[in-house]
Amino acid sequence: MTKIFKHVQSTVVPLPIENIDTDQIIPARFLKATTREGFGNNLFRDWRYDNQENPKDFVLNHPTYSGKVLVAGKNFGCGSSREHAAWAIVDFGFDVVVSSFFADIFKGNALNNGLLPVQVSDAFLAKIFEAVFADPLTQVDVDLENQVISLASTGEQESFEINAYKKACLINGYDDIDYILSHKAEIEAFEAR
Repeated sequence: MTKIFKHVQSTVVPLPIENIDTDQIIPARFLKATTREGFGNNLFRDWRYDNQENPKDFVLNHPTYSGKVLVAGKNFGCGSSREHAAWAIVDFGFDVVVSSFFADIFKGNALNNGLLPVQVSDAFLAKIFEAVFADPLTQVDVDLENQVISLASTGEQESFEINAYKKACLINGYDDIDYILSHKAEIEAFEAR
């Protein structure tokens, strides 16, 4: 059983960079652990810190921006198939990543780890960035049940797609095994026939 996800309203962390790959999200040298905990400390490590571990001028180090929603440029999660990228984002505290395009493997890894990838149009992504840069307290509202993301300040919204099976898993807090067990009665009835 994972966390139940239905709705998030939050301020956002804007990262208007395109083609962010999984090695930028979590550098390979931090992939030694076998559990999911602790990866958030190294999220975007090379962008956040210099070689002497001093913080750089990077959005995750900036107190102006915070929240449970990361908004990134087009083609987020490209590169290798490392699941650790989703682990790092979740461990850092994000519930949602918004972009106008996700690499397929990253998208699957995110959904399998309780992270909702919300794909929006380029135009809507630009509106989010514009609103957040004008007012860092801008909130987005992500309604998984109705598959709608909206800007709380203006009410502008856009629908997003999600696999029905993965949606059911997120809404009910199921992993793959929990989902199968939720159909135990139907499976037993089928076997009895």
